[in-house]
Amino acid sequence: MLDADFFRRWMTATAVSVGREAERLTALDSPIGDADHGSNLRRGFDAVAAVVAEKVPDTPGAVLVLAGSRLISTVGGASGPLYGTLLRRTGKALGDAPEVSEEQFADALRAGVDAVMALGGATPGDKTMIDALVPAVDALTDSFAAARTAAEEGALATVPLQARKGRASYLGERSIGHQDPGATSAALLIATLAETAGE
Repeated sequence: MLDADFFRRWMTATAVSVGREAERLTALDSPIGDADHGSNLRRGFDAVAAVVAEKVPDTPGAVLVLAGSRLISTVGGASGPLYGTLLRRTGKALGDAPEVSEEQFADALRAGVDAVMALGGATPGDKTMIDALVPAVDALTDSFAAARTAAEEGALATVPLQARKGRASYLGERSIGHQDPGATSAALLIATLAETAGE
């Protein structure tokens, strides 16, 4: 079973991972975006780590709702609302239970990913964070490690795609050949989930 402390550690580990990879995320964003993905997410997840340490939510759902709200309030552009929606909707789907099973979390994360797709209008193959999140959620029913592998493969699979959503879509065919920074940061989020679970 997964308790609030597990989710706090996941968010804290994500802040460390995003901080470590911020320059790479921004480098990926430079040719096809605003060149600020890494710096924006680092600011947002640093704020998340600070607030979950300060307020100490006592349920898994409350941790993720708090984290998502903090991302929305601290990260501009598309990343804040998209990641904030992912975490808030996942947290709301978990409800007020003090502990949740891995299966319950997988179902809740799928609800969160569905909410992101509804917000951004993206589907798999559009060269967005969805290309990492959908295969991760599908694999999460097997294990956290399987979800990490699926997310990383999904992010790599965006390289030959032409972007159909977001700023990169303005580039048309010139977006081909670049790994999507959103899919890459989504894979980081799932990788830290697996690390937090010890997988």
